[in-house]
Amino acid sequence: MLGNFRWAPDQASTMAPKIDLLLSAILLLTVLFTAGVFICLLVFSIKYRRGSRVDRSRPHNENLILEITWSVIPLILGLCIFGWGADLFAQVRQAPPNAMQVYVIGKQWMWHIQHANGVRENNELHVPLGVPVKLTMISQDVIHDFFVPAFRLHQDVIPGHYTSEWFIPTEIGQFPFFCSQYCGTNHSEMTGVVTVMQPAAFARWLDSGGNTARMPQSMEAAGKQVFDHKLCGSCHGPTDTPQGPSLVAIYGTQRKLNTGQFVMADDAYLRESITDPYAKITAGYQDSMPQYPELTEDQILQLVAYIKSMGGGITQSEANKAIVQAAIVNAKSPGKAGKP
Repeated sequence: MLGNFRWAPDQASTMAPKIDLLLSAILLLTVLFTAGVFICLLVFSIKYRRGSRVDRSRPHNENLILEITWSVIPLILGLCIFGWGADLFAQVRQAPPNAMQVYVIGKQWMWHIQHANGVRENNELHVPLGVPVKLTMISQDVIHDFFVPAFRLHQDVIPGHYTSEWFIPTEIGQFPFFCSQYCGTNHSEMTGVVTVMQPAAFARWLDSGGNTARMPQSMEAAGKQVFDHKLCGSCHGPTDTPQGPSLVAIYGTQRKLNTGQFVMADDAYLRESITDPYAKITAGYQDSMPQYPELTEDQILQLVAYIKSMGGGITQSEANKAIVQAAIVNAKSPGKAGKP
């Protein structure tokens, strides 16, 4: 039995060894300080036990050097651990600009995952080896948490708010993920598997429609259908009109509000403008846009993807494909095969 005992899951991402090293350092310091306190307690208990022959006539009530030592050294070690942890926290939260985008919706009790080209998965996530992957996540009902032990990452998935996490897988294989935030009756069954594939195999899987019988629409194409069905273009045309501002090339720009404030038109802003159009009204306009409570989180993600593509240039699905193709080229280069 002991031969099969493992301290931790496999290290299957670039962040896993870094986080394990930090945890090992914290564990080592904890053991050292605990052992020091325990040894001192044991020695003093034996030496100064009742009836022992020791000099108790001149007890020392203070020792400045000792007090400074046991205060300053732990302080320095604590600050070092804090700085180390803060640096890793920042790395975990800042996805590289060339990360492949994948969208995750948490529901009671399943994970719904959608790739930019429209391929969907339930309780499964296929990703290429050695490629940065950014998950943009939201909950449809209650708070969930997307946790992949082998990648040493987890992030709360919150209703009405986008959160994200990213990773670079370093091992081929299947790695389980869980919901690590209690979310109701079947919380323990809200699990799935991340399948890490060679970039070329992943490209073939993605181009063939994944686990579906036919190739689905890209998120941008599906978003355009929702956009046209809801007649969004009657107010939001190629140029600004009295009915509404243009959405062309809006993504990533600073938007001036009626309050005089400026906000960045990112994913969160676009979602809020769709679900709660009166929260941040563009300067020069009134609260005349209708609300669409019937839209699902899938449709909102698709609308956001379409609005982002209205600026022209490369779409997210095309960007993801280019990222994977670059990984395939790197894998074929001498000395890089199979490496991230």
